[in-house]
Amino acid sequence: MDVHEPRPEREGHGGAEAAPPGGLLDLLSVAAVVLDASGRIVFWSPQADEVFGYSAEEALGRYAARLLVHEERRDLVVRLFAEVMGTGDSWAGAFPIRHKDGSTRLVEFRNMRLVDDLGDVYALGIAADQSTLQRMETDLALSQRLISQAPIGIALLDTDLRYVMVNPELERINGIPAADHLGRRPRDILTCLDVDSIESAMRRALLTGAPLIDQHTVGRTRADPDHDHAWSLSHYRLEDASGRVIGVANSVIDVSERHRAAAEADRARRRLTMIADASARVGTTLEIEHIAQELVGVAVPDLADVASVDVLDAALALRSSPSKGPELFRSLAVAAAYATPAAGALQAGGSAPYGADRLITQCVHTGRPVVVTHAGQKDLERIALGTDSAAIFAQAGVHSYLAVPLIARNEVLGAFALLRARNQLPFDADDVLLAVELAARAGVAIDNARLYQSVRNTAETLQRSLLPGELPQPTGLDVASLYQPAQAYSEVGGDWYDVIPLAGDKTALVIGDVMGNGVDAAATMGRLRTATSAFADLDLAPTEVLRHLDKITCGVEHYIATCIYATYDPHTHRCHIANAGHLPPVLTSPGRHPRLLELPPGAPLGVGGVPFHTTAFDLNLGDRLVLYTDGLVETRHHSIDERLNTLLHALDEPRKPLDETCRWLLDTLRDPDDHDDVALLIAQATPVVPQPHPT
Repeated sequence: MDVHEPRPEREGHGGAEAAPPGGLLDLLSVAAVVLDASGRIVFWSPQADEVFGYSAEEALGRYAARLLVHEERRDLVVRLFAEVMGTGDSWAGAFPIRHKDGSTRLVEFRNMRLVDDLGDVYALGIAADQSTLQRMETDLALSQRLISQAPIGIALLDTDLRYVMVNPELERINGIPAADHLGRRPRDILTCLDVDSIESAMRRALLTGAPLIDQHTVGRTRADPDHDHAWSLSHYRLEDASGRVIGVANSVIDVSERHRAAAEADRARRRLTMIADASARVGTTLEIEHIAQELVGVAVPDLADVASVDVLDAALALRSSPSKGPELFRSLAVAAAYATPAAGALQAGGSAPYGADRLITQCVHTGRPVVVTHAGQKDLERIALGTDSAAIFAQAGVHSYLAVPLIARNEVLGAFALLRARNQLPFDADDVLLAVELAARAGVAIDNARLYQSVRNTAETLQRSLLPGELPQPTGLDVASLYQPAQAYSEVGGDWYDVIPLAGDKTALVIGDVMGNGVDAAATMGRLRTATSAFADLDLAPTEVLRHLDKITCGVEHYIATCIYATYDPHTHRCHIANAGHLPPVLTSPGRHPRLLELPPGAPLGVGGVPFHTTAFDLNLGDRLVLYTDGLVETRHHSIDERLNTLLHALDEPRKPLDETCRWLLDTLRDPDDHDDVALLIAQATPVVPQPHPT
């Protein structure tokens, strides 16, 4: 039998203490009957009532053979009785008896001779119903066989949580012989598991009687001290037939494979979640630094303790990078899961040269991931920028490193670097695949952003080159202007303004907006500005200038424009103005509220065939004429009338210098969510300063 029985004495208990009664004899209902030398019943136990059906009053004093044995078997019983009494040998066996109810029942007997202090001889019969006995033997044999051959660990502990039985499988699981378990507690055996929780669960089962099923724990045993295993523990309180608690049984199942599969499934879910998160969060803008910050924010803390994005300076400048030698990297973003000096050693926001022997340089040169599962001192020196940074990494506990290239359109843009310190798991193949996936998404976004920035810079440079540089200082006018580029490349290029000196000290004031996007719109704006300057030199009336510009715009495919052209004579303080579909100017006068000039709106340039009209008004000393494009006032959430009123309220504030007024209007009125460019031109009438005549 493989099931190990308890030791006769428990450690710390001397055997003098009386043990509580067991319940097995009660279950068997073992009867005791004593006969004198003549075969008369002289003692009759209470259990004999149940086995034979007679009470003590009915049985005592009667001959046992006549009372309990069928007539045809009495001779055999008498002979066996004589042998026991004569020889003193015991007899054991099953024998049919006659029950009080008349039925015949098979009873298991153990018969032996007794001698008292007077020398009188008696016969003791120990009897139990054979069917009950066989059922108990079958149950016990089955239990013992199941326990000894079960593929799961099984143990029985007493109420003090000391082992009293351990099956072979648990012996194998714990790596300790069964005999060495007996009398000891789990904390003496399971030194590398969470034994406090295990014993607490056992005590709870003992106290409440409710079984605790499938309690998981992870750790190591002496059978495999180098690897973690996952165990499923179940605890059951044991009671005897009378309900007395005799201990707790626990089963142990190695569920390491299931635990690993569940952990892998959980990792896969987290990887998918991270990829989905990256899809939603990385690349939401066309700002390269913001994209880099989004990427490291996704990676920390689930994938790494510290993450950084370093882009090649050559890639940002749209230059090719050498395939060997040192590289100049610009650190765009660093994130850490907790406060650690390792993050500071990466120096986000600056540029630094990394030698050809550095791992990040190797990563961008080969275009392949570089992973260091267990980083030693020499590895840290190849990860860090210098020896000081390597020392900081060592102090921070960095033990694993992963760098993957940022690639877009077969060009390596930089590297996505990951460090682990508190996370004790080294980077593995799954981590590499995840990092590559994240870097691929970020690489495309960074590439789009750098190309956008390049084209945007080109368009903005073109647009600024087509706008006037330093404004002239016209006679009788102070002027100020401001141009704010759009926030998106697709909106660059439409707005312009100009101040053109005319004959007789007069000045032309122009503002316009090409209704289009991009470099083509900027080029169209340049053509219109050049034409406007040429027509102004001809001293044409505002309506004539707009008529000629309309013809030119009609010849430009797909484009129309709005424009205001005004001329001012400082000697008469008279202003003549014509409008081609543009928003109305604002006239502000000292001591009066600002007002919109009521002008015939006219049709935009490029529509063709619609006449323009000139309006005349006085621009007295101190008066200001405010010209602006729609990017200043239009929003997606407010009506144009509401926004024009807002403009008037803003201009009703105490006066500021012209340049400050331009900036004030832009900061106050421009909606940060809108992506249109803005042009502002403000002219204030001033006294005419007589020019000295040459002598």
